[in-house]
Amino acid sequence: MRERASGLSRLLLLASLGIAFTPSVVPAGLAKATFAGGCFWCMQPPFDALEGVVSTTVGYTGGRAKNPTYEEVSAGGTGHAESVQIVYDPAKIGYERLLDVFWHNVDPLTQNAQFCDHGRQYRTAIFYQDESQHRLAEESKRRLEESKRFDRPIVTEIVPATVFYPAGRVPSALSREESDPLRVLPLELRSRPPPERALGRRLTVGLMARS
Repeated sequence: MRERASGLSRLLLLASLGIAFTPSVVPAGLAKATFAGGCFWCMQPPFDALEGVVSTTVGYTGGRAKNPTYEEVSAGGTGHAESVQIVYDPAKIGYERLLDVFWHNVDPLTQNAQFCDHGRQYRTAIFYQDESQHRLAEESKRRLEESKRFDRPIVTEIVPATVFYPAGRVPSALSREESDPLRVLPLELRSRPPPERALGRRLTVGLMARS
């Protein structure tokens, strides 16, 4: 318990000093999860609204290019997917719950596209950090397939996590929140999104996965 408190305290200290938190190294007592579901800004609010989520960071992963820019990823030649990396407290929320939120907010039947965004950079994917996450991700996908809710196969990838590159600066005309494009501060230092914003337009299709 002391380690968890220490990890969160470190995040708060970094934020208070104006130092951006980089999710490559997670403080003791916390864990991380990485998902791709199309536009990364659309994927943040549902996770932000969860108790136990410490921070979310938008970025790129799953490709070949090192330190890619938004323009490079958007052009489709890097192999990366727009993604969100989540730092969470396993004592307050389990990986299974994060998976549930993921499935409820994506269209798992369409390959290399999500809603109005098209290209491999907008594919759906679960990037597992260890074998436990791998097992849970495969089990969640299998349960969804066995539910017979869909008339087409689920195409969401379940692959090992690789280097995650925070998005950095994004052209202001495209930024959802120009004053804070990364939104990496712990939730304690910024207000939670209202429930209707946490749901978002993406649930129109994602709701099909509800039990």
